[in-house]
Amino acid sequence: MTKTPGSAAPCLDVGDMIQSLHWPTQAARDTEEQSRVVALRAAPPELVVTCEPCVAQTEKKIDHRNTSGLSCGSQPDEESLCSDSGFGGSPASSLGLRKLSDCSSAGLSPTSSFEEYEEEFHGNNEGKDHVERNKNMVNWSPVVLPLKKRSPWVQVVGHAGNFQTGSNGKLLKKYCASEQQCLQRLMDDVLRPFVPAYHGVTRRDEQDYNLMDDLLSYFDSPCIMDCKMGSRTYLEEELMKARKNPQPRKDMYEKMVAVDPEAPTPEENVQQAVLKTRYMQWRETLSSTATLGFRIEGIKKSDSTCNTNFKRTKYKEEVIQALDDFVDGNVSLLRHYQQRLKELRVMLEKSDFFKTHEVVGSSLLFVHDQSGRAGVWMIDFGKTVSVPPPLTLDHRSPWVEGNREDGYLWGLDNFIDILTAMLSVQ
Repeated sequence: MTKTPGSAAPCLDVGDMIQSLHWPTQAARDTEEQSRVVALRAAPPELVVTCEPCVAQTEKKIDHRNTSGLSCGSQPDEESLCSDSGFGGSPASSLGLRKLSDCSSAGLSPTSSFEEYEEEFHGNNEGKDHVERNKNMVNWSPVVLPLKKRSPWVQVVGHAGNFQTGSNGKLLKKYCASEQQCLQRLMDDVLRPFVPAYHGVTRRDEQDYNLMDDLLSYFDSPCIMDCKMGSRTYLEEELMKARKNPQPRKDMYEKMVAVDPEAPTPEENVQQAVLKTRYMQWRETLSSTATLGFRIEGIKKSDSTCNTNFKRTKYKEEVIQALDDFVDGNVSLLRHYQQRLKELRVMLEKSDFFKTHEVVGSSLLFVHDQSGRAGVWMIDFGKTVSVPPPLTLDHRSPWVEGNREDGYLWGLDNFIDILTAMLSVQ
């Protein structure tokens, strides 16, 4: 049943990095091989994980490289520069995307047709409305890894241009003040093993970037899933802003009609425009955000296929089907992800940071590869804001405007229950 509702931190040491991953022994891999529905390729050589010196020592060594992209979808959209899902990469089997039902590889300016955060609210992004975004894409560009293998960088969803590749397993994400503050605080929180290590601010080509670990540098040809957590993906601040200065949007009306011609009200049909907040609240009802407290944003498989067509994946059975496809029926991976989410839930309930922040638009990043390595991390904190003291959040209570509840733990509870149900029938 579905449940209802400062300064740059030091680098992580090798132990901190490895504890965030599932590293199966050879004996375990032999046992797991027998339980897999789809046979996995032989494990690649073990990666030698090293810790690069912090930003002060590495800023001058950042490798300048161009990035390019291939896309799924073809309609322009917008996104907060602070809330993308971009990930580093490891060697892929192919640089070409196999076409899906809603994907096109024509051109190198990929865009999205569904997910958007149309305005920037934080840091030096304030007021940059209507930024044209390139979304739901796979970006490929080299990353320097400890084994000196050239690796493509992968962005499954998010605003194109927000990321640059660094050296020695680092990723540069366009600077966002609120995300910087969150990452700095998380380095001293019990959630540290569940977030990418943060290495401060660096500058490239007159643009500031937050420098963090490239989470995919530990994997070979990884499968990646981005899941947006919580029962809403808009801040209360956005509702207040829209009421103070309502601006009906024609582009959002057109997107609404394209999905459901009956969705607009008679007044909206006359105006042929809808408010941003109205559009966002309507959009949440389409997916499992409303029914389960999380939704799948995108999945990229090891064969380079990319699927972002989950905007109507709403019910438990549909989510189960998508998750089973993501792991290719691998029971061992399901079990590891279930255990990892249970560990995350324990830490979230202990975290001082989590109790005092409205966590909106944040994702869980699921990654595994053919060797059986797997990991889960919290990413995207551009729309995570502190609540005024002495208010604290339980992240399970139903949201009522003013209480700042985001439903994150409600969604995580349901996610764990779904994995448990999947394992029970194996």
